Amino acid sequence: MSAGPDMLVASAVSALLVAGSIFSLLAALGLLRFPDLYTRMHAASKAGTIGSGLLLLAAGLHALDIAILLRALAGFAFFVLTAPVSAHLLAKAAHQAGYRLTNLSVTDQLPLAKQKSDRL
Repeated sequence: MSAGPDMLVASAVSALLVAGSIFSLLAALGLLRFPDLYTRMHAASKAGTIGSGLLLLAAGLHALDIAILLRALAGFAFFVLTAPVSAHLLAKAAHQAGYRLTNLSVTDQLPLAKQKSDRL
């Protein structure tokens, strides 16, 4: 007995929903548990982006309409391209504003990069 197309779509949507939910949960746990602004921002931008993107793809696939699926793919691409870049710029601005890294951080590489650029 072979699985019909409805069963394959339902399985794919279920897998995307579970994976997206796990990534979103990990992003939420990272926001709660990580020690400083920079690691929290990293959790929100990486795991949160993938989680929300997978959930968006699940919704697009569940609609069974190619136009909606293409919009979901475009939204996923937009998430992947913009969230990490904006998080990087926000972290750089926070560093310049004086937010300190936690004592658990090994190295602050931003002053080293500034010294190298000043020498050039």
